[in-house]
Amino acid sequence: MKAAGIIVNTTRLREQPEMAASVRSTIETLRRRVPTVWLDVEGAETLGMADQGRPDDELAARAEIIIAFGGDGTILRAARLAARRGVPILGVNLGGFGFLAEISTDDLPGVLPDLLAGHYELDERMMLQVQTDQAEPQALLALNDAVVTKSGVARVLRLRVLVNGEHLASYPADGVIVATPTGSTAYSLSAGGPILHPNVDALVITPICPHTFNARSVVVDGNAAVEIGLTVPSPEATVTVDGRLGVSLGDSWQVRVRRAEQTTRFVRVRTSSFYGILRTKLAWGER
Repeated sequence: MKAAGIIVNTTRLREQPEMAASVRSTIETLRRRVPTVWLDVEGAETLGMADQGRPDDELAARAEIIIAFGGDGTILRAARLAARRGVPILGVNLGGFGFLAEISTDDLPGVLPDLLAGHYELDERMMLQVQTDQAEPQALLALNDAVVTKSGVARVLRLRVLVNGEHLASYPADGVIVATPTGSTAYSLSAGGPILHPNVDALVITPICPHTFNARSVVVDGNAAVEIGLTVPSPEATVTVDGRLGVSLGDSWQVRVRRAEQTTRFVRVRTSSFYGILRTKLAWGER
């Protein structure tokens, strides 16, 4: 390995300064083994390594692996950067709840020899491509989900959902979520949706606070094309991907969501069970 990119959750470091020393030490260990190690600009400045900072696009274009220090939000950011170039991601947890991180900062020095030798597996995860009817449509990538919702305290949205062109449901609601299996443990789960194993080839459609008793989550084929339409225009309507990138729909009436050509490639350096992660993270079986 000749080049590695580092993305850091700087908010977590500011809230817990003691973590900065651990992350800095881990990066220095990595630098002794890898010729080129770059950090995202904000992370480099926060850690006192400003000379090693690079813009996100440059970092993703030249790195052979991206190591994301943080929680799920940091890993989702890394996924959007890495996916278009097929760069694998290693998630390093900084103590949050996240489902996606593979190891902790304490684990990284021990797994570094295997990582540098290429002794790891790649776990490929489905991503979504999200488009609107705007004059200059921009395809957005999501690892977890695409959410059509309202901004502020606007009135409920009047939504119509189609699957492969066939009308599935219409309802007044605060919004609707289209989630991948990876995203089934995120916003969709909070809205009452089911949990899917990452290897299930499916999408989950979950209404958010529907104003009707008979609206339920629906699991559809992973290759399905999902369209979310506004039956009544709403200037407050937005589409958000992975809870980070929000785009106002403006005069657009439809959002189209389907499987993307790109995937997220997670580095797995240890054997981990999805069911074990669920049991631990959700505290199942504890009294």
